[in-house]
Amino acid sequence: MPAPLCAAFFDRDPVEVARELLGATLVRTLPGGEVLAGRVVETEAYDCPRDPACTAGRFHRVRTLAMAVPPGRWLFWTAHGHPLLQVSCREEGVPASVLLRALEPVEGRGHMLTHRPVTRERDLTNGPAKLVYALGLNPERVTEQPVDGPALHLLPGPPIPDEGVGVTPRVGLLAGKHLPWRFLLRGNPWVSPGVPSMER
Repeated sequence: MPAPLCAAFFDRDPVEVARELLGATLVRTLPGGEVLAGRVVETEAYDCPRDPACTAGRFHRVRTLAMAVPPGRWLFWTAHGHPLLQVSCREEGVPASVLLRALEPVEGRGHMLTHRPVTRERDLTNGPAKLVYALGLNPERVTEQPVDGPALHLLPGPPIPDEGVGVTPRVGLLAGKHLPWRFLLRGNPWVSPGVPSMER
């Protein structure tokens, strides 16, 4: 079993981190010892020193300040009332992060379905809020915890060749919508719906 990704992995450009997180496994251990796990199939990068999305309006400025923590800490955004899981990047004081947008369940799918009952299993974790609910995460307990903690961590996966990766603009943004900072596994059915048309 490989060691979980540690803070040093995230202490750099979040665009590089977002690309390299594809294929990693997010592991959540419940209080009773049950393990829920999913392969990361979609990510987005946010790099506020050069990202217009981080300064577009008061809400985004406040959220940007919350990202300026040491690298390798779990953070949450709230979008339309729903929590979204991200990991802080770069050095402390520089707001940057990677958003986990979708997972392919690999372990504990039955427990995920009790947290988030769905008709189609594909809808279980194919979106950033969906995966938070399916894993039963409590933002208050997870926020700013180290990314390599026993209850929630990321295991490295095998490298994904460039031809297997789609690169698109991020979803739902106006400011910074031109930046190709969304990464996904091509052809994976667990990628979130609504893929922008500029995929390359």
